[in-house]
Formats: sequence, C-alpha cells, structure tokens
Amino acid sequence: MLAIRLDKKTEDRLARLARRTGRTKTFYAREAILDHLEDLEDAHLALDRLAHPERIYSAAEVKRALGL
Repeated sequence: MLAIRLDKKTEDRLARLARRTGRTKTFYAREAILDHLEDLEDAHLALDRLAHPERIYSAAEVKRALGL
C-alpha cells in the first residue's frame, strides 16, 4: 500500500483524465510509477556500469559473437 500527496493542479489533472477515460486515478498513478521506475532503474544501472566498468565490446565484436 502506498499513499501519495499531490498538489491540487496535478490531482485535478489526474481526476479529469480518469473521468474522461473511464479509468481510475489509481490506474494512471500505477502506470506512471511503473513507467518512470523502469527509466530510473535503467539510469542507475548505467551509472553503476560507469562507476564499475567491465570489458567493453565493440559493435563488430557483438555482431560476430551473435553470428550477425
């Protein structure tokens, strides 16, 4: 369970969207969180890889390894 506080403008926008589409505010909040969460996870993974570099492969090496 998660409770969030939104400013009035954001709450109103979310409520309007929910009414127009017949979906719930919870549906849109969940979708927004899941979408943004994936972006955040990708960004943190990229930062971690930069901080702890492993072997870097060229595009040609990857293609060769995959038989392309």
